[in-house]
Amino acid sequence: MKTIARMEKIHKDQYVVEFSLGEKITISEDVLVQYRLYKGMELSEEIIAKMQKAASVDQGLQKALNYLSYQLRSKKEIEVYLKGKEVGTANRFTILKRLEELKLVDDKIYSESYVRTAMRTSDKGPIVISQQLKKRGLSQENIDQGLSLYTPEQQQDVAYKTAEKALRHYGKYSHKESLQKLRTHLMQKGFVKEIIDEVLAALPMEKDLDEEYELLVKQADKIWLRQQKLSFAKRKAKVQQSLFQKGFDYELIQQYIQEKELSEDED
Repeated sequence: MKTIARMEKIHKDQYVVEFSLGEKITISEDVLVQYRLYKGMELSEEIIAKMQKAASVDQGLQKALNYLSYQLRSKKEIEVYLKGKEVGTANRFTILKRLEELKLVDDKIYSESYVRTAMRTSDKGPIVISQQLKKRGLSQENIDQGLSLYTPEQQQDVAYKTAEKALRHYGKYSHKESLQKLRTHLMQKGFVKEIIDEVLAALPMEKDLDEEYELLVKQADKIWLRQQKLSFAKRKAKVQQSLFQKGFDYELIQQYIQEKELSEDED
């Protein structure tokens, strides 16, 4: 048995309990009330061990509550956080159970909130959002529940705005290559093929042959200049191959080559 020699409040709801032989433990106010502690009270080693365990859980719970005060967290995020704070496995389980009872942790609600925020503030499609939620430890069932809020119409709207923004950077490419780059960009953002097809069909991207040829000439002239050490025939082949790879039409490429041939004849 050990006798309580002194009790002192040190921070908000935390107390230091000092025993007659000088040993000290830190407990919460809840533990103090639960065991009805007072100066001079005698406690068995078993009771003290239970008090210490309860105090450890309370301290971990307070850390978790502080972590949750900034934003919603998934169960996995809280568990990883508590592990980093050196909270033991058994205590982590107890804390998470307590948080669930208090309705402060719910992966279904977390998923729905995450998807709503992503829809409103990001350019991500459902595939990427699903991957992000998996990293946060959510079950497929909860992920699907959240993604059910992201309707095809909303996906199309976000994907369209994303494509419009990206299109500004593709002005130097051929019409075909611009479409390929947009498709790849939207795939990387996590949109499915059906949504991408709808968006690309809706974008105001009619091919203007005059503009297309101007782009071709700019790129072809650079290639032609780089290959100036080659024979005329080899330079033509290099230019043709490169322009094909860049998605320019055969007729426009031939127009450029013919102009080069005429220029060569005049020289």
